[in-house]
Amino acid sequence: MPNSNEHIVTSYEDELTELARSISEMGGLVEKAITNATDALIRSDADLALATVAADKKVDAMQSQIDEMAVSIIARRQPMAQDLRLVIASIHVANDLERIGDMAKSTARRSTQFEGIAMSSQFKNGLRHMGELVQRQVKLALDAFAARDKDMAVDVVERDTDVDALYVSLFRELLTYMMEDPRNITMCTHLLFCGKNLERVGDHSTNIAEQAYFLATGKTLTAEAEDFTREQIKG
Repeated sequence: MPNSNEHIVTSYEDELTELARSISEMGGLVEKAITNATDALIRSDADLALATVAADKKVDAMQSQIDEMAVSIIARRQPMAQDLRLVIASIHVANDLERIGDMAKSTARRSTQFEGIAMSSQFKNGLRHMGELVQRQVKLALDAFAARDKDMAVDVVERDTDVDALYVSLFRELLTYMMEDPRNITMCTHLLFCGKNLERVGDHSTNIAEQAYFLATGKTLTAEAEDFTREQIKG
């Protein structure tokens, strides 16, 4: 006859496993949303854009599901130490993933405004590159969270400067394009918003990476940086 204590422990571990699995599933949906939104923008694919907007409802539903699951675990199980970090970090990660989904949805919606407008290959390539870069950031941040890999988390945070630099470059190019011909203002304005959406995806990826670092170490990256600075001063 199975021990009741063992059953309780197994059930608790199953709940934590399901929480982690849900974060992974939500992450997969968001990664797909970024790809589809970027493709819809570059190809002016209205059908793909509308499908991307509709798919965001699933992302929102998963955030609510993860929040409820996490609150239930805290209330019933009273987790401690690393288990508590996992539950708290999962709430934060789900929130960032939901925001990334919103950025993808916004980009998909704006892509429908380009029907009949020819976008230069220069901007297409820039947006494609930026989309690929932020999708990679999201994937690596989620991988770091799943593996509790602090080094991978730090790498994601450091690489965010690449996303920022790409956005600044795109911003300058679009601004120049608008100044050269006012007829380009409408198109360029939409592209600026799309570029900003992708840049914000990069920021949310950084947030997820910071949660991965917290999960792995029990410390925040900010606190670690401050400790390192103090050690350098003492040295």
